[in-house]
Amino acid sequence: MNTVSTTQLTGALEWRYATKAFDATRKIPTETWSALERALVLSPSSFGLQPYKFLIITDPATRAKLMPATWGQKQVVDCSHYVVFTARKALGAEHIDAFINRIAEVRGISAESLKGYRDMMNGSLVSGGTLSKMIPEWAARQVYIAIGNLMTSAALLGVDACPIEGFEPDKYDEILNLKNSGFASAVCCALGYRAASDKHASLAKVRLPEKDLIQHI
Repeated sequence: MNTVSTTQLTGALEWRYATKAFDATRKIPTETWSALERALVLSPSSFGLQPYKFLIITDPATRAKLMPATWGQKQVVDCSHYVVFTARKALGAEHIDAFINRIAEVRGISAESLKGYRDMMNGSLVSGGTLSKMIPEWAARQVYIAIGNLMTSAALLGVDACPIEGFEPDKYDEILNLKNSGFASAVCCALGYRAASDKHASLAKVRLPEKDLIQHI
């Protein structure tokens, strides 16, 4: 397994920032983008259920429609790749069964051998468990794990990113035809390369002191 050094990791995280202006002429190379898509797929999620879909918006006309619903933020149209993270609105036993069957397929075991795991997930997520009453919120939490994983991966590859919560989810859902899909827009991320004119790139990164954020017990 290839690993990065501690210096490479912290250096990438110091380098990254929420990019305000992208160079619209620069595109992420295909190989680099494929690795970032794989990072999305490999993101961890509760139970491993991945209650989300990632919409990669490449059509310029669609991006132009989304920009007014994103408070006019130009990152939507100027970035190389624009990702809309959508979360499941509901979860049923059929979703659990599909996941169990996928585990069985990938690991070469029988679905019946996973009955205990299936029953546990059904109890927690479908049949009246605590999480069953908050599926949209639970799914959105998994989405935020994925966007964090994407931005860290992007920084390690020298790709700029900007997470975007400033948008109108209902309008996004309408534009992207999500109303009857079982998914809803949760958060977005623009990725590409910073414009030379973006003054925010040179600003010192501001974070609270470690002593105010980290406690050893």
